[in-house]
Amino acid sequence: MISILTQERLLGAALGSTFTALVILENRKAIHRSIPGYRPVHYEPKERLLGQKISSDVAHMWNKAVDETLGKLVIYLSSRGW
Repeated sequence: MISILTQERLLGAALGSTFTALVILENRKAIHRSIPGYRPVHYEPKERLLGQKISSDVAHMWNKAVDETLGKLVIYLSSRGW
């Protein structure tokens, strides 16, 4: 069991880190908003390099290869109760 003092220190460190991260994030947002001409960037997805059929075939081949490679290991671990 962790002592009360250690628990308090861990809680303080976690809360302090969270507070610091929030302050830094808000300061960065304020700096970006203060820049003249600042506009948030909106990304649009590009067209796929591979067609839907090709990418689904690659995914199927990948899954099949992983199943063949690790199938015996999964069976072994399952028989051992893992």
